[in-house]
Amino acid sequence: MSTLFTNFFEKINQISPLEHDFTEVLDTIALTPKTLYFRGKLPQNMSKNGKSRPKTVAIVGSRHNTRYGEDVAYRLAYELAKHHVIVVSGLAYGIDSIAHKGCLAAGGKTIAVLGTPINRIYPVNHKTLAKQIIEQNGAIISEYAPRTKEYYSSPLAPGEYYDDVGNRTQDPKTSFLYRNRLISGLSDAVVVVEAAEKSGSLNTATHALEQGKEVFAVPGNITNPYSQGCNKLIKQGATPYTCPDDILQVLFPKEFTQKHKKLKAKNLIGDTDVETLILQAIASGLSSGEEIMQATKLPPEVFNQTTTLLEIKSRIRPLGMNHWGLI
Repeated sequence: MSTLFTNFFEKINQISPLEHDFTEVLDTIALTPKTLYFRGKLPQNMSKNGKSRPKTVAIVGSRHNTRYGEDVAYRLAYELAKHHVIVVSGLAYGIDSIAHKGCLAAGGKTIAVLGTPINRIYPVNHKTLAKQIIEQNGAIISEYAPRTKEYYSSPLAPGEYYDDVGNRTQDPKTSFLYRNRLISGLSDAVVVVEAAEKSGSLNTATHALEQGKEVFAVPGNITNPYSQGCNKLIKQGATPYTCPDDILQVLFPKEFTQKHKKLKAKNLIGDTDVETLILQAIASGLSSGEEIMQATKLPPEVFNQTTTLLEIKSRIRPLGMNHWGLI
């Protein structure tokens, strides 16, 4: 690792992806970056033997988010940070910046991946946010070098080219798309909160699928153009995101099971003996209404009345065709 210079509000470091435990996962993606530049601190491995990479989730979405998207992104980032999950996004307007802010509010660490040179924060209005990320032990990362003497002798990064008069330049339309492979590449899972049918966030999801990462999409109003991309992803097989536990269960399967074991046991106790019978019957593996009535010996009118109440109380959910499941 080398330090290029101190500029703006923090020194700029230069590494190859293999020089750090957190970035070495990028060695397996398409168009592996030869060099990374960053400000701040990259996350360290967590276990005693130094081999446990911190869980990392990318949260991306539209620059023109709705209030619904804002609430979902902020809450998810906040809850992930409370579980010591690193949140990665692109520092852009909309969902990206909301995700960074939600993570910071919970005291977490977040990583912003730029599509611009490391010494050019974009958008400019997010310089304060970038500074907060660094001050809270996060990092700003880019594969695009600062404009120094070293820059002009370093290899071209994706999205860079020499113009007609030989000047090294960058096409922002492509460089931002190329950076999306880094956002997904650094992450264990990608969550698309809101996205139009043609969106850069869908490009991130595509990279994630190619990299074998779990992709979640937030279901949205079918009349909202900024939900069309997410709903399309779900139709194509992405996992619907409904609450932070959807992600935590994938990241921490053993810990999640242990943590919620007692809670699940409590959820099998209803407000009445009849409710308890139905809850415990469903927990035992029964789902059909007829099977549950046979096992509990409840008459149809009592069963129907009780399942309606349990559904209203958000204790069970209908699966269709008189089948039921626990929430």
